[in-house]
Amino acid sequence: MPVIAHRRRRLGIAAGTALLTLTVAGCSGLGRTAVGPVIYTTQRDAVVTVNSPLVKGCHRLAPGAKEVTNGTLVDIILYRTRDCTGPGTTYIGRSLSDVKAPTSLLWRSYTTVH
Repeated sequence: MPVIAHRRRRLGIAAGTALLTLTVAGCSGLGRTAVGPVIYTTQRDAVVTVNSPLVKGCHRLAPGAKEVTNGTLVDIILYRTRDCTGPGTTYIGRSLSDVKAPTSLLWRSYTTVH
């Protein structure tokens, strides 16, 4: 009897491992999002809301933002360039806001921190 119980246990572990591998592989292709809105005001005072942006990649802000509110569940980094590169970044934690100084450049893009 102990040999049969040992085989069942090993078979159960192997089946569980295979199921876990399939689950992880199946979910890795899904587009994960930063749950919640990113709200920003453009230089022309238009208010733009982006709901649940993807956590991967660089996101452009239309035509530049002077005030940004991060209502998502992840932190974001604001950039002065359109391609999320260069100096002069601003880090905004989740559920926080940032307003640019009147003499500084507008924000043009952002990435998420996950």
